[in-house]
Amino acid sequence: MPAAKFNKKKAVKRDDPQSKRKKKDELFTPKRGKKEEENDSDLSDALGEEEVEDGMLDGDELGSGSGSGSGSEVSSDGDDPLADDFFHGSDEENVSRSVSGSDSDESDIEEKSRAIDEERAREEKDAADEMQLNIKEESDEFRLPTKEELEEEALRPPDISNLQRRIREIVRVLTNFKALRQEGATRKDYVEQLKKDIGSYYGYNEFLTGVLVELFPVVELMELIEAFEKPRPICLRTNTLKTRRRDLADVLINRGVNLDPLSKWSKVGLVVYDSQVPIGATPEYMAGFYMLQGASSFLPVMALAPQEKERIVDMAAAPGGKTTYIAALMKNSGIIFANEMKVPRLKSLTANLHRMGVTNTVVCNYDGKELPKVLGMNTADRVLLDAPCSGSGVISKDESVKTSKSLEEIQKCAQLQKQLILAAIDMVDANSKSGGYIVYSTCSIMVDENEAVVDYALRKRNVKLVPCGLDFGRPGFIRFREKRFHPSLEKTRRFYPHVHNMDGFFVAKLKKMSNKIPTTQSSEALEEEAVEEEDIEAEKSANEKTDGECLHPQVNDGKKRKKVVSEKHEVENGEESKPGVEKRKKRKFPSREEISKAREEKRQALREKKAGGSKK
Repeated sequence: MPAAKFNKKKAVKRDDPQSKRKKKDELFTPKRGKKEEENDSDLSDALGEEEVEDGMLDGDELGSGSGSGSGSEVSSDGDDPLADDFFHGSDEENVSRSVSGSDSDESDIEEKSRAIDEERAREEKDAADEMQLNIKEESDEFRLPTKEELEEEALRPPDISNLQRRIREIVRVLTNFKALRQEGATRKDYVEQLKKDIGSYYGYNEFLTGVLVELFPVVELMELIEAFEKPRPICLRTNTLKTRRRDLADVLINRGVNLDPLSKWSKVGLVVYDSQVPIGATPEYMAGFYMLQGASSFLPVMALAPQEKERIVDMAAAPGGKTTYIAALMKNSGIIFANEMKVPRLKSLTANLHRMGVTNTVVCNYDGKELPKVLGMNTADRVLLDAPCSGSGVISKDESVKTSKSLEEIQKCAQLQKQLILAAIDMVDANSKSGGYIVYSTCSIMVDENEAVVDYALRKRNVKLVPCGLDFGRPGFIRFREKRFHPSLEKTRRFYPHVHNMDGFFVAKLKKMSNKIPTTQSSEALEEEAVEEEDIEAEKSANEKTDGECLHPQVNDGKKRKKVVSEKHEVENGEESKPGVEKRKKRKFPSREEISKAREEKRQALREKKAGGSKK
């Protein structure tokens, strides 16, 4: 019994791997011929009969009790031909079915993938063809609109997408004008169309658009205009009279303010990205720990560089951002005269001075042109003039500038700025041990309000330009179109929103060399009178050219009138002038025709003399 059990288990263990091997061999072995299969079947039948006989003998020897075991052994034997044939047939059928099914599936997948690839290739080709078509239509063959097309556009509502595309195309053509220009079209045609489109798309008036086009190349012009459409970052200035920047940043971060240091050039500035609390109503703001102030407003005070115990004048102080910054740099020592001409703005100025803890400032309300008479000539160490201007650099804050400015208004601003800068220079003491500096700044990018005003001051007073102390910013213009300025205007600095991410700004720093006003200078009214007199004289001389006897007396009378004007100016200024210099300045030279006629007369006279001498 134990032997029979052992053989049964042994047979079971022996059969499983063999049957598995047979299945694998049948799957992976190549097909045989019919003769080989018949020989194998005969051999297996013979072997099966022998094994059955052996099993019968073994069963008889073991006894009747082992019959069931022998039967089970025969049935479990892996070499049973019937079982082998059964399993063999079923495996072949399954394999053939699976192979045929897999072949059909693979063929379907291949067809689908091929169709997908073809569709994708077709889409890519269509996209490429469309792109080439667009490039040919819109880029290479861009045409300026005709008068009829422009008239039709004027009757319809503005097509924003068409305007934007045309602006982009005109800029592209102007950057490579020789290669891309339309036949028969000039650069002026493209520029004029660009001005109109900018005015329609962005809302600028014709004057301001023309000024911007003259100031910048077209690519930079579009960058500037796009920068004007976006607000500038919110900036804070730490009040060093009450706290430090690091401590203030920690407190504001805890209140949910996302901020960073402003830049390397400022030790007190912070830029705010977003805030969970109103940044202008925090307890720290109310306590005067910081001032909401644009980054560009830091620059004039940094250029002024006030020292402790100095006497400083801020000619246009409201709302107090620059004044409180000066007081912080002076550590509340010395004295600051904060002047503001407009009475309503005095409230914000005094409120900010109290909130920030400034104690060395006197607030006054005078016209800036009259300050030298009030505070005295040559009495201040430094003067800051943040002059009233057109505001063409802060369009992102005040979009009304786009349409409200004109040439007349710019000229009025420039005239006022010239008077204010002369007053600022007159207040500064050239003999100051630590000072003698004037800083002139505007929030404008106009040349007439910036370089032209500083150049005027250089001609009217004994001052020179010095470096601003700012290691960034673009240098000022030395020449602009037909205008030519002093070469030292390179030391002035211009700041633009598209370059420095701050409001458009101009800063110039002047050093006063002498308290004496140059004697050869005269007021603009006197200059205009002199010009008018010269024009009158020219008209009279043109009318009286035929009467040679009357020409010289008229010139002498004009000179006498000029002398009277110069004597009046001497009495007003209380100083002596040099009449000889005035004569040389106002001398009128004869024309070429007169010179050639005089030479011909001299030659004729010499010939007559020679002819008379030879006769004698």
